[in-house]
Amino acid sequence: MTEHTKIPLPGEPAGKDDNSLLEKASGAFGLGNFKAAPMPETLDERRMKRARPVRKTAGEAAAPTTGQTTAEPVAAPADFVSPDMTGFSVPATVPMQEMVAEPPADGSRRVVFQGVQHAIDTGRLAEKGMILPGTGPSGLLEEFRIVKRQLIGAARERGTDASRRIMVTSPLPGEGKTYCATNLAIAMAAERDGEVLLVDADFGNPSIVDLLGLPAGPGLMDALSNESVAVEDFVLGTDIPGLWVLPAGTRTGADAEYLASTRTADVLDRLTAGADRRMVIFDTPPALAASPAAELAKHVGQTVLVARADTTGQNALEDAVQLLAACPDLKLLLNASSFSPSGRRFGSYYGYGE
Repeated sequence: MTEHTKIPLPGEPAGKDDNSLLEKASGAFGLGNFKAAPMPETLDERRMKRARPVRKTAGEAAAPTTGQTTAEPVAAPADFVSPDMTGFSVPATVPMQEMVAEPPADGSRRVVFQGVQHAIDTGRLAEKGMILPGTGPSGLLEEFRIVKRQLIGAARERGTDASRRIMVTSPLPGEGKTYCATNLAIAMAAERDGEVLLVDADFGNPSIVDLLGLPAGPGLMDALSNESVAVEDFVLGTDIPGLWVLPAGTRTGADAEYLASTRTADVLDRLTAGADRRMVIFDTPPALAASPAAELAKHVGQTVLVARADTTGQNALEDAVQLLAACPDLKLLLNASSFSPSGRRFGSYYGYGE
């Protein structure tokens, strides 16, 4: 570093061993010849010049004799706004738009069910040997858990609204389609992040409302036959969390014709619109006994064909499969089976089937 005591004053010769950057620059460029100007001992006082008086011309008016000056009128000042904002007027604001849920990625609006909640008749379910909600695991529940996992997994893999619409039917009456559809819906309602709608589409012989102990009323057929109503208005709530029910509705005698109309696609699409965690289960008439099952097969992505052990024949199964060919995914469910290759019923691991 440079020591201040070694920096020569202007006019003084630099030392021989001075080697700072400032000292080298001073010697190289001759900065030592530059000196500050001498400071004078006294400053000259200059007299201030007086301003010349302004002479009035003949065209100028004489000054007023009163000694008061007149000012041109100015605009009145704006009203003062005090710091405490008293009297402050807020400009009119644009009304906010109503907050709505963000629509799904596909642009469809979610259809929300808001039906009145009704209590399920669990006593009637027990009489029919069905799954009892809230009573803990059972062998029957474990069996339908396996079934629902395959259906839910296929729906999530495809990711379409149609894949979340499932038809449950059978070749002939008495093979347990309503029993399986209802148990499947109760099992699906236990999903933590989803809901299920059980639709009674057996218009000629509706039984789901009576089985669950729910009040009868308008339903799916009313929405198909009347374009001025919304199908979600007929959905009934239940005291089973996540379970909704849509009755069959009013009989018309033209069930197949209404199902074949263009309105059917719009009505069924509303049941799954914007709800990617909602499964819809249709309990339809037997495929070989009435035509609605074949028509509904065009609007669902999965079909569960129920066959009763030791009852349903192979020819009936083959004929039913051909009638339901419009559905891209058809699964076979064997009902009332007492045979197991291992000699034990499913669920015996937990002691249910022993």
